[in-house]
Parts: sequence; C-alpha cells; structure tokens
Amino acid sequence: MSNGRSPLRLNVGFILHREVGYSHDFSFDLPQAHMGEDLELRSLAGDLSIGRTAAGLLFTGSFTATTEAACVRCLKHFDQDLAWDFTELYATSEKSISESGLMVPEDAQIDLRPLLREYALLEVPIKPLCRPGCKGLCPICGEDLNLRDCGHRPDTGTSPFATLEDFLKT
Repeated sequence: MSNGRSPLRLNVGFILHREVGYSHDFSFDLPQAHMGEDLELRSLAGDLSIGRTAAGLLFTGSFTATTEAACVRCLKHFDQDLAWDFTELYATSEKSISESGLMVPEDAQIDLRPLLREYALLEVPIKPLCRPGCKGLCPICGEDLNLRDCGHRPDTGTSPFATLEDFLKT
C-alpha cells in the first residue's frame, strides 16, 4: 500500500506475513517526482512487483520518466526520456543481505525514492544530445549551427597534423 502524502513510500508489512511465493503489484503514475537536488523527474510511471521469498522481498520494477538535460553540443535544454528496469532484494535478516545492502526496516515502510533515483541517474547520458545530428555551436562566434550557418570554417593550416592530410589524399 502506498502512502498518499508520499506515493513512493510503501508499507510492505502485509507482504512479509504471507507465504513464500506470494507477490503484490503496484503501479505508479506521478506527474512530478523530486528525487534530490540534482534530479527532478516528470511523468514518472512504472510497475513494481514485490514477491515474498525465503530471504526477504524481491522487488522487480520497470519505470519511465522524463528529465531536463542540456545538450553538450548546442547547450539547449531539452526533455531527456529515461527508461529502466531493476531487480533488488530487500533482506529480512542480516544473513540474507545482498550486495546492495538493502534491508526491510522494522516498521516495514520502504521509501523507493533512493532506489529509483539511483537507477534513473544511471540512465542519464554522460553526454546528452538534443538530437543525434546536432551541429553544436560555432567555436569562433558561438552561433547555433543548427539554426544557421555563420560562414566560419575551421582553420586547417594551424594544426600540427595538417601536413598529414596530404597522406590521406594519396
């Protein structure tokens, strides 16, 4: 069950008291989700299945969202679509803890925000592009080359490798 004030906080206590093999599904559709100072998600949607295992609770999720990014070539802000899947085990005892170190808290209230934030950040490209063919900015005048050609051409004579061009022509 999701908390109305914090839709990413789940009470999983009722699943803990079920038999191994029981599962429960949750759906999310949030217009906006603040995931920390460095990540704001819009249109966060996804499905989460929580299954009871002998070691704890197995979370299997599939989510999509949109965040704002700045193109590394032209510096324009654009909407970056994100999509990720994950499987994580929340252990019920110390001996069942996996590499991720997740454990079901005593009050059985699990906040998905840190987990979703981590997976969403992994999907943000290191060098986001507004579109694959982005031409970027002119290094001389700063004109956006996607909008108009400013006429500047790179100076090929000043490069120490310019003489190597002759070898490519033969």
